[in-house]
Amino acid sequence: MTSKAATRAAAFVFALSVMGPAESAPDRFEGVEVRILAFAAGLEHPWSLAFLPDGRLLVTERPGRLRVVGRDGKISAPIRGLPQVYAQGQGGLLDIALDPDFARNRLIYWSYAEPRPDGAGTAVARGRLVSDLSRLERVDVIFRQEPSGSGSNHFGSRLVFGRDGMLFITLGDRYSLRDKAQDLSTTLGKVVRINPDGSIPSDNPFRNTPGARPEIWSYGHRNVQSAALAPDDGALWTVEHGARGGDEVNIPRAGRNYGWPIITYGRDYSGARIGEGTAKAGMEQPVFYWDPSIAPSGAAFYSADAAPAWKGDLFVGALAGMALVRLSREGETVTGEERLALGKRVRDVRQGPDGALWLAIDDADGEILRVEPVR
Repeated sequence: MTSKAATRAAAFVFALSVMGPAESAPDRFEGVEVRILAFAAGLEHPWSLAFLPDGRLLVTERPGRLRVVGRDGKISAPIRGLPQVYAQGQGGLLDIALDPDFARNRLIYWSYAEPRPDGAGTAVARGRLVSDLSRLERVDVIFRQEPSGSGSNHFGSRLVFGRDGMLFITLGDRYSLRDKAQDLSTTLGKVVRINPDGSIPSDNPFRNTPGARPEIWSYGHRNVQSAALAPDDGALWTVEHGARGGDEVNIPRAGRNYGWPIITYGRDYSGARIGEGTAKAGMEQPVFYWDPSIAPSGAAFYSADAAPAWKGDLFVGALAGMALVRLSREGETVTGEERLALGKRVRDVRQGPDGALWLAIDDADGEILRVEPVR
């Protein structure tokens, strides 16, 4: 891959205020005129979005609620049947994904911080959403991160189905256990890959490695809160939080080591150096990184016809950066960066069936926004 020094790009920042419940004046984002629409409000720390086949949205709220948002922006009562969540710090109800065969089996998957006797850990469950969308049935936990941790930070996590139907789960290092990101006997600081029922795929890289967790796909990650499949080749791209700087875009490959906490372009919050430097033999370089940090969360590749200039680009939410970030690319090389400044913490990014980009805004009075290309 290209060297890290070559993967940093200047950010072109366009300020844009979202104006009340209606729409903003148009602005331009990579030559595309856009309008920002406030679609729904009154959500408590929304974390993830997923579109149902009829255009309605499933939205997770970090305190532990799953809701339906109608096509008119109205928010439902909480869907019943979720397990208890550990809603402290960064923990709570996190990502949501529909089964690739949802139209037939009505299965949905969600990640959450699970309360445990010795602390908490990321878990993934699935259940059947009944036809009136009021409750879940046949709920099963299909994955549990091990070991648990006593802190309330770095749970990850995003859920992405590969083209082969396998489920990728991105996981944090639980902050105080960061050295375990290099330990293959744990699932801390890893990307894991499982079958939809929780069993282990036969071609996972560590399935036959003594002492290693067979669900591990890649390791040496810090706290991955963005993941999406590239529309051209179906490769998984992830974006993870650095500390003070060092947010990374990676393309996790089977069995590869992405370096945390031995190599990083960030520094500790105290300002102290982390690890051994920025590169080491046997450890992968990211395809792009940020310094200073934008605090990335949520990502989507653009593939719709509404904005042809965006096709193939990766859009990433920024929490600290309070922006929507567009990364242009050629294959596996990031060729440029542009930011649409929103003044709001962008927790999730999804491409909607209408060709707009839909954003979950993480706030106590959270909202859903649409970035709409103006035709």
